[in-house]
Amino acid sequence: MELQGKAALITGAIRGIGLAMAKELAARGVRCALTYFDWQEDLPRMHQALQEVKAQYVAIEANLLTSDGVNQVVNETVKRFGGLDILINNIERGGWPVVHGPYTPEQWDLEFHTTLTAKWRLYEAFRPYLKAAESACVINISSIAGIVGRSGPASDVFPDCYSAANRAVGSLTETWARDLAPSGRVNEVVLGLFETRHGPFTRGWSLLSEQARQALIDHTLLKRVGRPEEVARLVRFILEEADYMTGASIRLDGGYVLSGERVKEMPKGVVQPHESVFGGRHN
Repeated sequence: MELQGKAALITGAIRGIGLAMAKELAARGVRCALTYFDWQEDLPRMHQALQEVKAQYVAIEANLLTSDGVNQVVNETVKRFGGLDILINNIERGGWPVVHGPYTPEQWDLEFHTTLTAKWRLYEAFRPYLKAAESACVINISSIAGIVGRSGPASDVFPDCYSAANRAVGSLTETWARDLAPSGRVNEVVLGLFETRHGPFTRGWSLLSEQARQALIDHTLLKRVGRPEEVARLVRFILEEADYMTGASIRLDGGYVLSGERVKEMPKGVVQPHESVFGGRHN
């Protein structure tokens, strides 16, 4: 996909990974509609960051858990850009167990509807415009919580509803890939521990003991958390270079999911080098 002049909606763009994606795409000529709702104290920094890359953008304050909020985003985006080519579904809510403790019904509903229902609402609302686009692309941002759940070192990080909702994002990704083909693509980026998202610069991370934080790092094969810019570069690659990729889930987690079981050295074995596994000799 040629990015110059395309119109994109990026949710949760006021800080962290959402803002990094907005900067990456805006620097390549993408016109961006950026939604925000929480963390409004970061709004001046968001504007400054986008102005530094000379972005063409509109910032929209909207509650995407309501029909009115979604309709507002559609109306303002279409009014400004005439349609939509790219939807980056970056909206989510996960209440760390170490922060919120046991579930209340309200917390359960908030996590489910923010992480899953809001993504569905946005896709349905923008579907006619994505269908009309020459080469539309949707990227759902999800979490390895849908794979590992509340287990091991992540027991203080990934709550049950958030984990279940993230697993369901994969189903939406595959359904939408079928729906938008052949003119459009839909893929999923499954994130591990990142700065501003299940890592440093979050309230939950600050509440973990040093031992608990180190356990999460030790469980990650690459022994560090990710940076927002790394997500932004992957998203740009999917949009710009991966024209044959759709319905795929790409895990960007530093190897967290694969950790736990180490690969042992190969044993010497008992078969001599000149023998085949069938007991014969090589010709």
